[in-house]
Amino acid sequence: MLFSLEQMQSDGNGMAMEKAKQETDEEKEYYALSKRTFSILAPFYDLSAIVLSFGMILLVRDKAVAFTNAKPGSRILDIATGTGKQAFAFAKKGYAVTGIDMSEAMLSVANKKNRYNNLKFEIGDATLLRFEDSSFDVCCISFALHDMPPSIRKKVLGEMARVLRPGGMIIIVDYALPKNRISRFFIYNFVRLWEKYYSEFIKSDLDSLLSASGIQINGNLPIMLGAGRIVKGIRSIT
Repeated sequence: MLFSLEQMQSDGNGMAMEKAKQETDEEKEYYALSKRTFSILAPFYDLSAIVLSFGMILLVRDKAVAFTNAKPGSRILDIATGTGKQAFAFAKKGYAVTGIDMSEAMLSVANKKNRYNNLKFEIGDATLLRFEDSSFDVCCISFALHDMPPSIRKKVLGEMARVLRPGGMIIIVDYALPKNRISRFFIYNFVRLWEKYYSEFIKSDLDSLLSASGIQINGNLPIMLGAGRIVKGIRSIT
């Protein structure tokens, strides 16, 4: 059953209050910054993504769907769905898609563009998903992990693994660095101009973090001339 935005806000008040008590100062800063930033950027987010990626983002969404190669009828959860671009790419292939985001402003844009009966958007915190264990066949997160401090990132991946069925698939679309030294230098110093946690993310060991969450990586696809990658992982059956 999918809940309305109002239901999610009402049912989540108790959990949100308890969660707030446990947040570190860095996590509180992250939530405040995210709310403020995306409230301002929401109307222009899609255009800015195209400009900052030199148009390459336009090809990424469909590449992620093709790389996933999910079975027909798969249940897909798109975490930090934002304006819904990745969710739309899955929905147009007929999958049952749920997109969640904690930004009402971003979801407002997504809902206005949604033309798919098999796609629903909800407000929600990815560190505290309302879904039961093993609810989805595929969990995807696209260009969001790099926006998170390490503690939030770890919690999100843990929740994604929890709601994913054993043998299900995790798809991560995010920044990487090309092999060429000159390209690495240019991309690293360019992106970190506006991405607060990018430097830490790009140096972190994502593979080990996934492994600790019970996810075994079985595919990597470079995108955007090596400035990004799509990681495919499978949740352990045991």
